[in-house]
Amino acid sequence: MCGIVGFTNYNEVMSNNEVRNVIENMNNKMARRGPDEEGCYINKRIAMAHKRLIVIDPDGGKQPMSFNYQGNNYVITYNGQIYNSKELRTILLDNGFKFDGHSDTEVLLKAFVFYGFDVVKHLNGIFAFAIWNIKKEELFLARDHFGVKPLYYSIKNKEIIFSSEIKALFEFPSIYPIIDEQGISELFGIGPAHTPGVIPFKGIKELKPATYIVFNKNYMVEEKYWKLESKKHNDDFETTCQKVEHLLKDSIERQLISDVPICTFLSGGLDSSIITKYTVDYYQKKETYKLNTFSVDYKDNNKNFQKTDFQPNTDADYIDFISNKLGTNHRVVTIDTPELVNSLKDAVIARDMPGMADVDSSLLLFCKKVKKYATVAISGECADEIFAGYPWFFREDALNSQTFPWSLNLDNRQQLLNQSINKKIKLKDYVDIKYNESLDEVEFFGGDTIETIEKKRISYLTMNWFMQTLLDRTDRMAMYSGLEVRVPFCDYRIAEYLWNIPWEMKAYKGREKGLLRYIMKDKLPEMIVQRKKSPYPKTWNPNYLSKVKSILTDIMNDSQAPIKYILNSDEIWKLINTSGKDYTKPWFGQLMTGPQLIAYLIQVNIWLEIYKPQIEI
Repeated sequence: MCGIVGFTNYNEVMSNNEVRNVIENMNNKMARRGPDEEGCYINKRIAMAHKRLIVIDPDGGKQPMSFNYQGNNYVITYNGQIYNSKELRTILLDNGFKFDGHSDTEVLLKAFVFYGFDVVKHLNGIFAFAIWNIKKEELFLARDHFGVKPLYYSIKNKEIIFSSEIKALFEFPSIYPIIDEQGISELFGIGPAHTPGVIPFKGIKELKPATYIVFNKNYMVEEKYWKLESKKHNDDFETTCQKVEHLLKDSIERQLISDVPICTFLSGGLDSSIITKYTVDYYQKKETYKLNTFSVDYKDNNKNFQKTDFQPNTDADYIDFISNKLGTNHRVVTIDTPELVNSLKDAVIARDMPGMADVDSSLLLFCKKVKKYATVAISGECADEIFAGYPWFFREDALNSQTFPWSLNLDNRQQLLNQSINKKIKLKDYVDIKYNESLDEVEFFGGDTIETIEKKRISYLTMNWFMQTLLDRTDRMAMYSGLEVRVPFCDYRIAEYLWNIPWEMKAYKGREKGLLRYIMKDKLPEMIVQRKKSPYPKTWNPNYLSKVKSILTDIMNDSQAPIKYILNSDEIWKLINTSGKDYTKPWFGQLMTGPQLIAYLIQVNIWLEIYKPQIEI
């Protein structure tokens, strides 16, 4: 995995020296994404640069990479991994292409030359890349099916500037951090999620998943190349199970290709156990290899844990059981409260946004420790979105909420805004618009039952909103330490097939992920297969609440704290003095209650201090 940046220079406003200084400054802002190597390409119309994390073909995968074909030259800067690289390579060889190395970068570049813009329809992987066509003086930008890899851009003076991370864009001379009404609505109405394609900074966009852009001095075209399509599901239950198992096994095995050490995240839940089981099986066929697995925990969590509807038990016993059963070399990363709180700032820097508070900083610290042993990790992320694992797929209050079911407390969010902003911005109106726009995108098959239609709606929202938040989190927190995390459940082929499976099959016997449990009933121990879903763990240490309350108190006592220009001080003091007791139910997701809201507001203040945005409201 890597970081990419670039910009066009059609107007030749900058000199060669200025272009080089700007592109190098942009590239250096992403040093953590690619600690192993860097490269730069500049000509009179384009500047592109790359920070590399070496995973495959150290010598043959250097970037930016160029390829001369039939009198034209193409240059690529690319972040990601193409999992069907082997098949594409065979097709290209059969059509007269030759290869200098075995990197997927070279395959991707030559596949673009062969397929043109349709190359994205032939890719299975996670990717964000830019390809410059020298003869046409044209730039092609593309992002993977679910946006696992990030890509942001801004258009200034008929030039396009792009980057893997937002912070790099601010190194470009005419791009400044500005927040308007939409930005505030995103931060406090949608946050820590965000509307696909939209970020709080005015004038900066996210390239949407499954989308490409063609940009030259005359026009820009933006096209969506893939979407979920509803059609009749013709397979019976056993055939469905066989196909899902094949797709899942194939996806996992494709993602085990690497020239550097691989590990898995193991929580003792169904999803991570499936990933670990197939990974162990794969390596045992090839060599004697004891897989490294990792889990996260918190100091004194065993003493302070409180059972909830969303987190019914702790992970430790399940992890020990399945690790011993599969024969992995397991390590527990234990995080203490001070480092968890102190890393809230690093999590903001990594994400360029206020995020999921300690859930972010925990993952950041976890990945930092894992990086000491591996460069690539395989995660069970996205199984709950694809296979219907979240409680809101089954809870009537969530299904009937007429809003995003992971973010139900909109009235409380509105009260956080100060009086002046409160008059101008109505968060519920903004969220309602985004919610209904998203539902309008859902397609149904004429034969879908009423229940299947209902579940497709919430499934679509979950995959295109909640899952995006978790994918953002995973990429930024992991890449901050130069760790690549792969997500086999997020294979678009699995999502396509699961999308059309009737609800009574998907939720077999009325269980969350019922179909997946049935498929794994003879492959994993019953203790694991039947375990109720438990999310990524949070700290239950009361010291955490005390610490974040203390920090937010200091912020509110600081007359210059930027958050005070946006939020209602009375409401924040109430939040502090009541320890967030009005937020005993999650205000976002499954785990983010009062302490996490306090931490989120700390992150908002940190974000405002670091990026110093101009407020235009």
